[in-house]
Amino acid sequence: METCLSKRTQPEKAEPLSELTGHTFRDPALLTLALTHSSLAYEENFPRDGATENTADNEQLEFVGDAVLGLIVAESLYRRFPHLREGDLTRLRSSLVSRRHLAEVGAAMHLGEHLRLGRGEERTGGRRKPALLANALEAIVAALYLDGGLAAAAKFVDQRIVQSALPALAAEIGEGGAIGDWKSALQEHLQATGAGHARYTVTAESGPDHQKRFSVELRVEKDGASSVLGAATAPTKKEAQQKAAQSAYETLRDTSPGKAQP
Repeated sequence: METCLSKRTQPEKAEPLSELTGHTFRDPALLTLALTHSSLAYEENFPRDGATENTADNEQLEFVGDAVLGLIVAESLYRRFPHLREGDLTRLRSSLVSRRHLAEVGAAMHLGEHLRLGRGEERTGGRRKPALLANALEAIVAALYLDGGLAAAAKFVDQRIVQSALPALAAEIGEGGAIGDWKSALQEHLQATGAGHARYTVTAESGPDHQKRFSVELRVEKDGASSVLGAATAPTKKEAQQKAAQSAYETLRDTSPGKAQP
């Protein structure tokens, strides 16, 4: 596959990153494209490929990578945990393909050092932004798939994204805790016990744009009444919600007769 970046300069650390992927690219421009943020494409006015209308950033690859990643993770979990029910497998997959986990994997790979950013993103700490790391990781999965097929992508996903999380996931499963998605586990418990439904409200925001902190309050509502069940603060609203749900779930699990089971 030939891309609009085929003749452009490759990033200085492309070779070490290629080693991290475990794949020798037939078309190295795919890897370059996976690492190119839209801020650089906009500032440099990268042209479109007249034949394919591919953009010169990693957004299209991110779209493909999201689908490929979901398929590979689903098959990996199916083979590793044949005893789990569909709901548990779904929550496991959600945890593994979450932006938070992908960003953690990207940070562990020092992926930020390889990103091709515009000056604005560079100034605002783009190399450390979880969203950019997660997006680039998905784009890399797509690049591997397009260059080497499903086997090349699956090898990378299994080694870097799945295996890195297995110890924590196995511990959650062994302890009978909520698997992956705390919000889903909490809501399932609330429904099973007839306790009502959860509502999450952002109560405060602080910090500059590139270091935001969000405070979230979790209330349980039933028959027009509500009560606070948990609260948390985190860099993103979703993470704060998950932390609040985890705290509430663990409290209910430890105090409910027979323990709460996800």
